Amino acid sequence: VANCYMGRIGLINSGGESGANDLADAVKTAVINKRAGGSGLILGRKAFQKPMADGISFIQAVQDVYLCPEIKLA
Repeated sequence: VANCYMGRIGLINSGGESGANDLADAVKTAVINKRAGGSGLILGRKAFQKPMADGISFIQAVQDVYLCPEIKLA
């Protein structure tokens, strides 16, 4: 975490396998990742194993977390 705050190492979380609460889990993980100084999530299975429209809205929800100015470093 200290290296993320100091800009030395980017923190990217893996999304894990797809499940029942994928959207809520991904958004929660994105908020935690951003507050910890992280730079993104790996969403492969959670986004790309869904119908295209669902996958796109899923990815956009996670992008909205990183674009939201109210979510800051913890």
